[in-house]
Amino acid sequence: MAKKKTIKVQQIGSPVGRRKDQRATLVGLGLNKIRRVSELEDTPSIRGMINKVQHLVQIVE
Repeated sequence: MAKKKTIKVQQIGSPVGRRKDQRATLVGLGLNKIRRVSELEDTPSIRGMINKVQHLVQIVE
């Protein structure tokens, strides 16, 4: 069985004062507090969510 590729995302910015859809995207990524790390499957939909809030998150190696 092939191992699925994952990506680690860390929240670096606060959602306070941001639009509701950006806050909802962070929750969808499993993030809700600064410095939290979430490990997600690397799919085009997850990449799109990361691009939407790229100013609030960073990819961790």
